[in-house]
Amino acid sequence: MRAVVQHKTGEDRLDVLDGVEAVGFGPGKVRVRIRAAGLCHSDLSAMSGVLPQPAPFVPGHEGAGEVTDVGDGVTGVRPGDRVLIRWLPSCGTCPACRRGQTHLCMAGFLASGTAGFRHPGGELFGFAGTGTFAEEVVIGAGSAVPVPDDMPYDVAALIGCGVTTGLGAALNTAKVEPGSSVAVIGCGGVGIGAVQGTRVAGAAQIVAVDPVAARREAALRFGATEAVAPDALDDAVARVTGGEGFDYAFEVVGTSATARAAYRATRRGGALCVVGAGAADDYFQLSMFELFLDEKRILPSMYGGGDVLRSYERTIALWRAGRVDLAGMITHRVPLASVNDALDQMRTGEALRTCIEMEEI
Repeated sequence: MRAVVQHKTGEDRLDVLDGVEAVGFGPGKVRVRIRAAGLCHSDLSAMSGVLPQPAPFVPGHEGAGEVTDVGDGVTGVRPGDRVLIRWLPSCGTCPACRRGQTHLCMAGFLASGTAGFRHPGGELFGFAGTGTFAEEVVIGAGSAVPVPDDMPYDVAALIGCGVTTGLGAALNTAKVEPGSSVAVIGCGGVGIGAVQGTRVAGAAQIVAVDPVAARREAALRFGATEAVAPDALDDAVARVTGGEGFDYAFEVVGTSATARAAYRATRRGGALCVVGAGAADDYFQLSMFELFLDEKRILPSMYGGGDVLRSYERTIALWRAGRVDLAGMITHRVPLASVNDALDQMRTGEALRTCIEMEEI
């Protein structure tokens, strides 16, 4: 089959290779023919080394497709089922899982260190234990989550990461209250998910902040009440909140600078929700005095918080009810061979989410 490969960390271009094989099939495993994959900024972060990922590897962690085979002991899915790829599966038995915090289970992280593909040149890892920029993957049964037969593959792929992360930050982690004021800093795919989540929660004012005009315009389409460039954030705080600060500020970029800006934009007693995945050596600093005096809650949100499967179910229900627009978030579609064009669209901010549509194997 074909797959996209990054040979060394730091390279900004990807190779599309023939002759790749998905490996590891056996008991407890599922073979999935990928039909659509979403390009997420986390893929770029893995390519650059901001997020740790062994190389060479197949990028991609948002995906959906059709089950083609199941190993012994697999009962949750069968061949022909339509599934989304859950990049962070849970074991179901660890303390985090028993608390309902399946997004904190370490089972998925351990799996990411195992090679998932083979090529004549050697073994290849799959990003986040998956590697959805391939025509086929072999994954643990817990990573293949059934979705309704009428759900488009590209929409299902988004639910596997970006939408769940953004919606969950608003609904699970921050628990945005009706009538509140919100700022969302960073309006890519996950940020737009957060905008939609705060709108579903009933926020009265939702200010989207992004340096890219196209993303600001998109945020308005998805429910933001206004959208501003970063240098206008202080003015928005003054106009919208009377200078007090927002009830909730969402940082969806993953840098200490934007986290600090979000903290400043949060009112005393409000909540800063950190959604962006940043580098291990980028430190967010606060003085002990301001931490005490301001009593601002700092809420990290990984994968939307809470029970991931329940979040999937809620997202599907909201999609069916027309309460969230998922298809509209996919602004570009490209074939697998054009993955580098998709990277360029993501880097310039031209695309919220690019769907990589797999051609026939």
